[in-house]
Amino acid sequence: MTPVLLLAAEKESAEVTDWAARIGWVVGLALFVALVYWLMREGWKWRGTLQGDLPELPSRPSPATTLNRGGKPPLPGMPDDPGPAKLTMSGRYHGSTTAGQWLDRIVAHGLGTRSRAELTLTDAGLGVVRPGANDFFVPAEALREARLDKGIAGKVLTEGGLLVVTWTHGERQIDSGFRSDRAAEHNEWVEALNQMINKTEGAR
Repeated sequence: MTPVLLLAAEKESAEVTDWAARIGWVVGLALFVALVYWLMREGWKWRGTLQGDLPELPSRPSPATTLNRGGKPPLPGMPDDPGPAKLTMSGRYHGSTTAGQWLDRIVAHGLGTRSRAELTLTDAGLGVVRPGANDFFVPAEALREARLDKGIAGKVLTEGGLLVVTWTHGERQIDSGFRSDRAAEHNEWVEALNQMINKTEGAR
């Protein structure tokens, strides 16, 4: 075989070898991504199991929870009429954590699912409607504090870019983070929530 033919054969062999290596890398990367995803999912499930002592979330009737929309009825003891809305907000729910521990995410009962959210504040408490996720209702007597913050559940925003509401559920104190589509509303919500909390505590 002439040197030219030998060179051509070696080049063709090298090209085949390169393609095999590339396919191997792609398959290996896909397997690695699948493993990481599986480990994250198992970790999420394990955290939910550890938080199994958290009671079911109270909820009020809403387009997402009423029976004619395929949801669950409100839990016993919830007010039939929460009264007129003091404030409303459209924005995002960024997650919940153990109060004061912004990385200790709570995932039980869907609290770990980030989503759009519609908030309504009434004399009865704080209603949170979440399309595609569990709605919940925080009775006025369960509210503990409202403040501005910049991070929760591993999500970091600008300073004061997050409305954090602290509330009690079962034996836990929970921080829940919300961001309005109009961030200028946050101060008004902090003031209104803390006024309600002080009024409720004063009436006890």
